[in-house]
Amino acid sequence: MSLRPDCPCGTGATYDACCGRLHRGAAQAGTPEELMRSRYAAYAVGDGGYVWRTWHPRTRPLDVNPDPTLRWTGLVVEDAAGDEVEFTATFEKDGRPGRLHERSRFEHRAGRWFYLDALPDPTRG
Repeated sequence: MSLRPDCPCGTGATYDACCGRLHRGAAQAGTPEELMRSRYAAYAVGDGGYVWRTWHPRTRPLDVNPDPTLRWTGLVVEDAAGDEVEFTATFEKDGRPGRLHERSRFEHRAGRWFYLDALPDPTRG
């Protein structure tokens, strides 16, 4: 995986110093927010293996294949408290902008944080 100057997760740090070290396995995410940011960055750089490895074994799919036609364009963390992180991620697909708003839940097990699931969006019916 090539080194990128800025991390896609939006911290302002370099990719190598931020999420790249997590993707390479040189470090583990210390908080749910750090894990969520690293998962977003993994989607942005096409690292489905990292997304799969950080998904809780009880809830993860058999495999994770990021959509190669979707380009992630930004991330805003709106709230991070306890084991939940609320965020909005923006993307572009087929030349059209889109957004994903989610409140994700995480679980700490075996000394690591894992993505568990997303809470239903109360604004959607």
